[in-house]
Amino acid sequence: MKDIIMSSGIGFGIGALFTLCRLPIPAPNVLPGVLSIVFMYFGYLVVRFIFH
Repeated sequence: MKDIIMSSGIGFGIGALFTLCRLPIPAPNVLPGVLSIVFMYFGYLVVRFIFH
């Protein structure tokens, strides 16, 4: 749980910093890009579950 809170805080901080510096965020800003990351992780979990 601590890892989730820390990574969320760091991600929020990076997003805020990039906005204050008027730079584009270093992440996909459209739904297909976000979904590809989510399903990449989902595929990792499924294969890990099947083979372990």
